[in-house]
Amino acid sequence: MHELPKGANIGLASLSEDTGSVVVGLSWSSAAGDGDADVSVLLLDGSGRVRSDADFYFYNHPAAEDGSVQLLGKVPTENGSEDRIGLDLTAIPADVERILVAASQYGGASFGDLNDLRLTLSDRSGEALLGFSITDATVETAFIFGELYRRHDEWKFRAVGQGYETGLSGLATDFGIDIAEEEEAAVPVVDGIPAQPTSSPHDAPGSGSVAGFGSGSGLSDALSAPPPSSPGDAPAGSPAPSGVTAVESDEPPAAGRRRGTRTAKKKVTLPRTAKKSLAENDSWKPARLFPVPSYKSDREREVRATSVLLSVMAEVPEFGRRLTAGFGAPAGRMQTFTEVSLPHGDTPKRPDGVIRVERAGKLWTALVETKTNGNPLKSEQVQNYMDIAARRGYEAVVTLSNDVALEGTPLVEVKTDGRRKHKVSLWHLSWAEVAHQAQMLIRHEGVGNAAHVWLLQELLHYLQHENSGCHGFQNMGASWVPVRNGIDDETLCQGDPRAVEVVESWERLIRQVCLRLGGELGQKALPVQRAQRGTDPKSRRAALADRLCEEGKLGAELRIDGTQSVLSITADLRTGKIRTSVDLPAPAGGYPLAVAKRLVRALEAAPADLHVETLVEGRTGPRGTLERLRPEPGDLLPKDGAAMAGFRLSLFKGMGNTRGAAESGFIRSVDDAVDRFYGSVVVHLGPFEQRRPSRAKATAGTA
Repeated sequence: MHELPKGANIGLASLSEDTGSVVVGLSWSSAAGDGDADVSVLLLDGSGRVRSDADFYFYNHPAAEDGSVQLLGKVPTENGSEDRIGLDLTAIPADVERILVAASQYGGASFGDLNDLRLTLSDRSGEALLGFSITDATVETAFIFGELYRRHDEWKFRAVGQGYETGLSGLATDFGIDIAEEEEAAVPVVDGIPAQPTSSPHDAPGSGSVAGFGSGSGLSDALSAPPPSSPGDAPAGSPAPSGVTAVESDEPPAAGRRRGTRTAKKKVTLPRTAKKSLAENDSWKPARLFPVPSYKSDREREVRATSVLLSVMAEVPEFGRRLTAGFGAPAGRMQTFTEVSLPHGDTPKRPDGVIRVERAGKLWTALVETKTNGNPLKSEQVQNYMDIAARRGYEAVVTLSNDVALEGTPLVEVKTDGRRKHKVSLWHLSWAEVAHQAQMLIRHEGVGNAAHVWLLQELLHYLQHENSGCHGFQNMGASWVPVRNGIDDETLCQGDPRAVEVVESWERLIRQVCLRLGGELGQKALPVQRAQRGTDPKSRRAALADRLCEEGKLGAELRIDGTQSVLSITADLRTGKIRTSVDLPAPAGGYPLAVAKRLVRALEAAPADLHVETLVEGRTGPRGTLERLRPEPGDLLPKDGAAMAGFRLSLFKGMGNTRGAAESGFIRSVDDAVDRFYGSVVVHLGPFEQRRPSRAKATAGTA
């Protein structure tokens, strides 16, 4: 990988023969697990300005219709997170000469609070071509990481590293986006999208905003309109109702109409309440497009699951693009196939499926290998498909199974022939991730028409059926019981490889919990990794395994996108209990007793067995159950008058013993603990949490 200093530039053609499509990754870390940033992309013409407000891409405008720009979202890394952007340089309009890649923070945070600010650029196969690290960030609240620009029909990259203390609004203004102050009562409009207030009645739990954690992040409240939740129409210039995403109309603006006012185009999601059934009794089962019979073999289950998934990917463009964009596939016409016979040595091989995407006469092809019902992937099979793809000029091999891929721990070992010029990338999808993406589209973000919603709903029902075998991570592995028993009888020693296997399984489980919770809330949920800078995954997991042997505990933290609080999960194998908790900072400037009363009042509907602890610097503060504290909130005040830093809210639940996901299993008990804590505690915290400083309302247009 080529490392660039600040201000340097390089031609992409000198780095790889295949740079028509690239992936740009922006990453950062924080030793405290805090801090986040929102990425954005601006397309600039020869004058150095956007052609229109449609050239500004951010989390509420994540993709270009021609597929040239796609914000692929965040993925967890060892020390933080990475936000990825897919750029199809062959589809960038001819009058665009520069592509700026930027990121911004909000709420008074600055990039000096983050570590390891870095940009990487990879080719279609996922091989990193260049990197650029920013080491001089201080008070900046927005940064241009880098830019791609044309020179004599060639794309080049420049490491920019330019910061703005005025945030994304200052950056956007420099390139032709007008950020205008308006009266607070005015409805902000960005790219024709009227934003709803962040405290809109549509912000019910599960409808897109994260109850109890606040909503939105980034440029302003104007850029954080809640995602759709039910179909409907809106008059031009009014806030889009739930279920409608306002987009630019083909009609020219009427004379005298305010700039930025557009008509609405429907995006369909599932209604909040199910239609009343006409069945005479509950034993009647509705007809399903994808029935799930009793399979005679795992092979039948794999064939069925592959065919169901690939057919829906081809018929629902939003879903197909969502799954393949992260693999470097272009946006184009997609076709999918099953049971394709391909020559290989003496006997042909039959991958479970093939995905082909056509764009501008060029084909992108991926072979698909599927496993269901917890069956592991086989290295020999995947190696054969990698060899076939390399010989035939295909771009990727995609594996699908219930397992969850971890950084630094490949699911299968494959060898790559370095003598071949053509590179094949290997990607993995968990069935839980497939279900997550379908859930995000049909419940939160919407798709183009009602038939596509129905197809995705049928797919989701199929994946969640007990007989489908597509349930995601379902087994803690063979080492779970020996490690648990070793902790019970104190015979488990540090350095035991079985403890490392349990830590890896725990990490997979937490990744899946994040997918499931994020799908319910309509927000990305990511695990927080607290590790020293530069720690490799193997060393980090070995250290966690040693802690497990010593303390008998598995711990994890997760953060929901656009939130401030961190949800902690601790499984204590010695006591057999799971603890879910969240720390709340005490509001500034309030009287201690008033703050305690306000907290107890906000938790009126929370369980009586909720543990509340006052956080006091340097020592343990007062604590008690909510049942005891309700009549006496003053018991939360430190007796010596010490300042209250905040509160820790915790629920405890019995831990399942078996390694699977049955009712008595450990996996089920973790899922239930997170669901109960979030649904009965976190959703009630909104009235207590300190309000953020108001951010400027904005409208965006062209200069």
